[in-house]
Amino acid sequence: MSGRFDSRHPLIGLMDEFHRLGGRLKSAFADARRDAGLGESEMLVLTAVVDAERAPTVSQIGRSLGQPRQIVQRAANALVAEGLIETAPNPDHKRAPLLLPTGAGTALKRQTDARAEAIAEALSAGLDLEAACALSDGLRAFRQKLEARLRTGQSTGDN
Repeated sequence: MSGRFDSRHPLIGLMDEFHRLGGRLKSAFADARRDAGLGESEMLVLTAVVDAERAPTVSQIGRSLGQPRQIVQRAANALVAEGLIETAPNPDHKRAPLLLPTGAGTALKRQTDARAEAIAEALSAGLDLEAACALSDGLRAFRQKLEARLRTGQSTGDN
């Protein structure tokens, strides 16, 4: 790391760069989401439901995204009202229904993905996409290790 705060912990620098990059990418891809008529939270929840390997619950989505359950619940309620997702009984938990995409929800997600793909193509001119893939793979592995550590209770210095 090079810059004014070289003495800070590498995880703090990573967090800073992650937020800055995230902000730039959110701005760049905002039109794809906006065209869908959904807010950011609704789009995140729709993506989580459509792309899930197994039907998730609101709490599972919240944990995965690092969002409070209440925010995810509001977004899920809006998506149900719009007919983009539906709930199903959860055999593992009476009060936490599973969330499933509807045909309309899946179609809207795919349309949004196509718009995002066009934006990504335009943005990627002159960028090293192999480096982006390697960075993505590295961040995924890092996140998975961090999540495993957090699950074992080694989360913060607050203990």
